[in-house]
Amino acid sequence: MKIFADFHIHSYLSRATSKHMNLDELSKNAKMKGLNLLGTGDFTHPNWMRELKEKLESLDDSGLFKYNDIYWMITAEVSTVYEKKGKIRKIHHMIHVPSFDVADQIVDILSKKGDLSSDGRPLFNNLSSPELVEILMSVCDDTLIIPSHAWTTWWSLFGAFSGFDSIDECYEDMTKHIYAIETGLSSDPPMNWRLSKLDNFCLMSNSDAHSPWIWRLGREFNVFDLKKISYYEIIDAIKKKDRKRFLFTVEVPPEYGKYHYTGHRNCSVSLHPKDAIKFNNKCPKCGRKLTIGVLQRVEELADRPEGFVLKDAIPYKSLLPLYEIISYVMEIDQLYSKKVLEEQDKLIARFGNELNVLLNVERDELLKVTNAKIANAIIKIREGKVNFIAGYDGVYGRPVFDLCKDEGRGEHNQKEVKNLDDFI
Repeated sequence: MKIFADFHIHSYLSRATSKHMNLDELSKNAKMKGLNLLGTGDFTHPNWMRELKEKLESLDDSGLFKYNDIYWMITAEVSTVYEKKGKIRKIHHMIHVPSFDVADQIVDILSKKGDLSSDGRPLFNNLSSPELVEILMSVCDDTLIIPSHAWTTWWSLFGAFSGFDSIDECYEDMTKHIYAIETGLSSDPPMNWRLSKLDNFCLMSNSDAHSPWIWRLGREFNVFDLKKISYYEIIDAIKKKDRKRFLFTVEVPPEYGKYHYTGHRNCSVSLHPKDAIKFNNKCPKCGRKLTIGVLQRVEELADRPEGFVLKDAIPYKSLLPLYEIISYVMEIDQLYSKKVLEEQDKLIARFGNELNVLLNVERDELLKVTNAKIANAIIKIREGKVNFIAGYDGVYGRPVFDLCKDEGRGEHNQKEVKNLDDFI
């Protein structure tokens, strides 16, 4: 059975999330997207846990649950903030568990470490990464812990401002229980392959969705092929990096992420790492510190050249959400547009779900439903032949469809992306 899974989402009880992040809206939009397994997120929050227990149907001893024809895995994200080697460390961790019983035991212990009802993603001061893992593993050996969005500038394992230079440095003797990392929106597998010390870790991809709409939910996800669907099969496939069961991840192109390039949003300055370094990582307009992008952080830690391909790695595909493809082609720069939604929904109604449109439907079939510009853009994204203006300092990147080249993505519109020559 093919499983299309987004494990990292949040409920309406997390800060800065949509009030529509409930089980009904999530399951409805997951079907439109083409996902059939979601992480619950936020199981540490007492109100969300109560709702999960009321509505989710246990599937025998599989470690998974069902609601509205969607499979669910019990998951949560937590924040640890602590000092190590004279530096404040702020790390986000994803937790996966196989039962409410395990979740309850974890909640009981963590409730003594911080306030679980204040946020769906609780923050624990003076709890280190190794201590967190030790607690989790003391409850259940089948718990899976994954560093969230591992490269994001803030709140991550490799974060430029509060992270570490290696997994071992972060998790110490508890690294033996870490089997995977989450790539995040601003990095993709080829960027991670450049670090030999990550070779033994599986690369996961999730949306970290804060709203249920299909241009957020499942914008990154994981695809499995399982003879029997269960929590344990999924976790085992991840731990073993089993290409027969773990087929591929879907990533947004890393240039599209909000922290790919180094830059300063207030001054509209976006720089490639080599140019940021020449300015000593200070804004050439105002002189303040630049926000170090993921690409620069990878360059700092990499011991392999750009373009290195890791043998036997889990494959990946790059996509953009259908809504966003249509909105860029139609030049409608709105988060909610009736015209864009109508075009999106028309394609989904004809071809079943968004992922089928993005991954499988041929151009000739697309042309029966939509116009040539949109059909061509979908195919270009699928084939990796779209250029991007890279995101930086909290600003999303942008595809540039009128600058497409057959050889693939990677060139940037220099009229909009600043480089060294623009300041000297």
